[in-house]
Amino acid sequence: MVYPENFETKIKFDKIRQLISNNSLSDMGRELVDNITFSSDADWIRTSLSETAEFIRICQEEENFPVSYYHDARPFLARVRVEGLFLEINELVILKNSLESLNAITRFFNNKQEQYPSLVARAGDIRVFPYILQRLDSIVSKFGTIKDSASPALANIRHSITKKQSGISRRMQALLQKAQEEGWADKDTNISIRDGRMVIPVPAAYKRKINGIVHDESTTGKTSYIEPTEIIETNNEIRELQLEEKREITRILRQFADDIRPYIDDLIPAYDFMAFVDFVRSKALFAIRVNAIVPVFENRPEMLWYKAKHPLLYLSLKANGKEVVPLDIEINEEQRIVLISGPNAGGKSVCLQTAGLLQYMFQCGIPVPVEESSKFGIFRKILIDMGDEQSLENDLSTYSSHLVNMKNFVRYASDDTLILIDEFGTGTEPMLGGAIAEAILNALNQNQVKGVITTHYTNLKHFASSAPGIVNGAMLYDSHRMLPLFQLEIGKPGSSFAFEIAKKIGLPKEILDDAAGKIGEDRVNFDKHLKEILRDKRYWEEKRKRIHDNEKRLEEVLERYKKELDDASKLRKEIIKEAQEKAKEIISGANSTIERTIREIKESQAEKEQTKLAKAAFEEEKQRLLAEEQGEEERLQKKIEKLKNREKKRQERGKQPQTATPEQETRKTLALNKGDLVQLDNKAIGEIIEINDKSAVIALGGLMTTVKTERLTKVSNSVAKKITQSKPRQSTSSYLENISQKRMDFKPEIDVRGLRGDEALMKVAEFIDSAVMLNMKDLRILHGTGTGALRQIIRDYLRTNPVVGHCGDEHVQMGGSGITVVKLDI
Repeated sequence: MVYPENFETKIKFDKIRQLISNNSLSDMGRELVDNITFSSDADWIRTSLSETAEFIRICQEEENFPVSYYHDARPFLARVRVEGLFLEINELVILKNSLESLNAITRFFNNKQEQYPSLVARAGDIRVFPYILQRLDSIVSKFGTIKDSASPALANIRHSITKKQSGISRRMQALLQKAQEEGWADKDTNISIRDGRMVIPVPAAYKRKINGIVHDESTTGKTSYIEPTEIIETNNEIRELQLEEKREITRILRQFADDIRPYIDDLIPAYDFMAFVDFVRSKALFAIRVNAIVPVFENRPEMLWYKAKHPLLYLSLKANGKEVVPLDIEINEEQRIVLISGPNAGGKSVCLQTAGLLQYMFQCGIPVPVEESSKFGIFRKILIDMGDEQSLENDLSTYSSHLVNMKNFVRYASDDTLILIDEFGTGTEPMLGGAIAEAILNALNQNQVKGVITTHYTNLKHFASSAPGIVNGAMLYDSHRMLPLFQLEIGKPGSSFAFEIAKKIGLPKEILDDAAGKIGEDRVNFDKHLKEILRDKRYWEEKRKRIHDNEKRLEEVLERYKKELDDASKLRKEIIKEAQEKAKEIISGANSTIERTIREIKESQAEKEQTKLAKAAFEEEKQRLLAEEQGEEERLQKKIEKLKNREKKRQERGKQPQTATPEQETRKTLALNKGDLVQLDNKAIGEIIEINDKSAVIALGGLMTTVKTERLTKVSNSVAKKITQSKPRQSTSSYLENISQKRMDFKPEIDVRGLRGDEALMKVAEFIDSAVMLNMKDLRILHGTGTGALRQIIRDYLRTNPVVGHCGDEHVQMGGSGITVVKLDI
């Protein structure tokens, strides 16, 4: 239960709803957003928040989630339940596109039970029938027309129409040219269409020169539109064929309606699921925008919020490069009601509105912008008294409307109720209003209600300081700079700073002194002492914060010194160990030398000359060992320096800007030639078949494509092999999904008007390659009429392309010679 009826408007939830609705892709998603409702069911809240949390991960981590063609086909699916009714062509297109999106959504959730359990549970029973998609694909084209292949009869009818229209088009061009040569028509005149029939515009003075029927005249009467007699019969035949075509299309549509009628009961729930996906995605995008989370909660009435932010205020300040001051608030069984006081424009009402809005959002299943350590509870009722509710129709003043709300609060509020009251007790004589407010506050407290109340009344502050379950809170104010800090502090009442604000505004001193005398010295001293207490508390809080910061920095320095000492100790052990091993080698070498010397002396039977030689060799070996030892000491000293600088070099290396490797620079500067291996900017590897100054023809496996040279980088055979081997292989399913997505995005028509010949040919070549890859056979190229040069260049290219089966003028009603129709032979 929420009270009053305009509760959502008062707490600004209607604006939250609009922001969420703006993210929706379809009307069915927006309809679910409009139906968001408050709930006290813990299981429903948990499920709704879990679904939104999973979609937040999808939005942040997944790039291939389908977000196109969220069309609602439920209305016309319900219509064709009736025998004899059928879908229109545009409805077939909507059905086809939306079913493809539904298929993509259900494929996305396949085998993702562990990642998105709540969403997969929703998608588990959805059935989308491939048979229906196959039928649709055989009937309707991507650009909203019935395919020639929809039935053999339709193909024959359209072939006959095309043949007759081509003959008429050629004959009309000949008649127009003759009329121009005879001077009966202007040189720049073109064939026109009137009432669906081709006509020749001629000046009224020459309308008798051409045998035929006058179908229309210009507004001034100077031009007549004549259908020549010799093509009237052919036009009549075409008209009959068009009517026959329409009848055949109607028959096809009726047959399709009969085919899908048994599946409608399974298709409509699939669209309900699509609406749900759109709805949850909208909530997830809003949550990401305001940095919202799914908080921990329990099924009991409480608030333990830290760094809570008003989402609308957050977005407004963020747009202006500012940050919102977060709110910390705790409401539980011991601290049920927070009575907030403080100066005007200090943030009391914003604090109150934040409490109501975030709690309401949470119980509507929407993530909230708070710190992760916060904990939410569930309230069965939320009652609010905010703003002016005076009513001329009901003869209610501002104060009367407040009293009506208080009556309802006392009547309906209980221990599972959250009350939000702004400017409690105002609107009448202060002494009486304060007394009534105190009595109401006492009654609400006895009912064990939870809530946030703002006030300026001193008697309510005194009452809150002594009543169990009620605690004072203050919106902090900088009395030196005379500016509000928008911070809520629990435990002490706040001053209204009325005299300070009046002094800042410039009210004369004698008036302030007179006002101070009227309210009494005790009242002034109370407010003065209250300000001093708040000032001193703020000073010591800042002092404590500075000490805490200094202790934290000291701990970091000690930790760093400890780490350096450990590294030095480890280094010392390594050096000592290495020196000991080297000493062992030296001693071992000296022992070998001594033994060899003694053996030589014994073998020479102590001859003086041999003894001298042995002693000299021993001394030489001794000097060599000493030199080695000295060199070893120098080497160890260098190693110590190297080890000491290792960390410093690593840090400097991390700060240096990354530059291209020599191999990369070499690849960039190498000239491109025919037969070179190159890498495209999308990492694909191909071989140059042909090249000029601006573009090159590249072979990518079995596919030929034309790209600009600026997109190419020359690579060696080894580098190409490494890139090809390291490139992950796509699975068949992901490849088919990629092709399906490209087919959905592909447009069978391009516009090359205004391009130079080589630019137009490059664009047409890429267009043909994409169509071949996607198996799209019917294409249109819009090049305009002009001088005809661009059309000739394009058609010359098309005639040399082996995949092009036919190219020619579009029907005169659809653009004539300004458009080339291409039919691929694939």
